[in-house]
Order: sequence, then C-alpha cells, then structure tokens
Amino acid sequence: MASEPRGPLFPLRVLLWAAVAAVLLGYAGLTLWPRLRPPADPHAGYAAAFGGPFSLTDQSGRTMTEASLRGRPFAIFFGFTRCAEVCPTTLQTMARLKRALGPAGERLDLVFVSLDHGRDRPADIGHYLTLFDTPIIGLTGSAAEIDRIVRAYHVYYKKVPVDGGDYVIDHTATVFLMDAEGRFFGTLAHDEGDAPRLAKLRRLVGAA
Repeated sequence: MASEPRGPLFPLRVLLWAAVAAVLLGYAGLTLWPRLRPPADPHAGYAAAFGGPFSLTDQSGRTMTEASLRGRPFAIFFGFTRCAEVCPTTLQTMARLKRALGPAGERLDLVFVSLDHGRDRPADIGHYLTLFDTPIIGLTGSAAEIDRIVRAYHVYYKKVPVDGGDYVIDHTATVFLMDAEGRFFGTLAHDEGDAPRLAKLRRLVGAA
C-alpha cells in the first residue's frame, strides 16, 4: 500500500501539533501540580487556629497577657477550682510530668485558666494551686476576658445548675501545648497515657 505523499507543509503540521501538545501539557502541569504536591506544613493552618491575645489576672493580682508567656513553652488547661475530678486529676498529672522531665522541666510553664469568673478570685486560685506541689500560673478575669481566651483556644464550657441552687461547669478537658513563640504545638488528651504525654513534653521543651 502506497504511503501518503508528504508535501512541503508536513514539517509545519508536525511543529504545530508539537506546540499544541506542549501548551496542553504545560496547562495540565500548572493545574494539577498544586493539588498533587504536599503542603510545606500540613498543620500550619490548624496550628494557627489556637492561641491568641488575652489579658487576665494571675493569682498574685498581676495582669498577664499572651506576651507574658512568650519566651518559654507552656501547657495550658481550662477548668475551675470547685471541679470534683477532671481538674485536680489533670493538674496533678501536669505537675507530675513536669517533675518527670527533670532539669528540662524548668523550661516549661504550667498554666491554669479558671472558667468560673463568678467564684474563683485570684487568692482562691492561688490557694488551690498550692495543692499540686509544683509552680502553676493561675489566671482569671471578667466574663468578657474569659470568653476572649476561650474563643482563642476553642474551648467549650457551660454552666450547669445542680441541686441547692449551686452549679458546676462542663468544659473541655484537653491540655494545649504552646511553644516558646506562642504557637500551637499539640495537645494532651485526658485519657492519654503518661508515656506519649511525656514524649510530647520532651519534644516541646527540646529534650527529646
């Protein structure tokens, strides 16, 4: 079977088809590559969602802001002094893990934020935190000030009435870990074992 004669336009057609193919491949690459390549930091957006500006009062009556904690990593927990189980258990665990870090634990601050602005005064928080045999920064404030830091850390809390006209507070039991620049580092779950918790804290203080 005779082949089709190739005229003088044949090389031009080849070049045109090659140019079209190159354009299509280039467009496909530009479209698909951003979707296929992994992000530089897959947790960057998630991490940026935790933490932020606040102004509260510590157990000594001094004003503390997010800048007051800058320069040292910290573990921050939200609760209230009349909490029957979750709060004392969590604070005892935080204190024990800080001591277990040895000298590296001196680089870690522990922070307790009271969600009970109506009853937990600075002096009450100070007395409560002496029960844990480890330095813990206690913070409180007005309803608006507490709501601001609660929103910054996406903490849930709700006042729940109980018998006798009293109330308790249902709240998030997670401990949030923040690095020395105030950036979100991770969490300690309430039901997490000591081994993974300690490993996270070692990484946080740079002692891994």
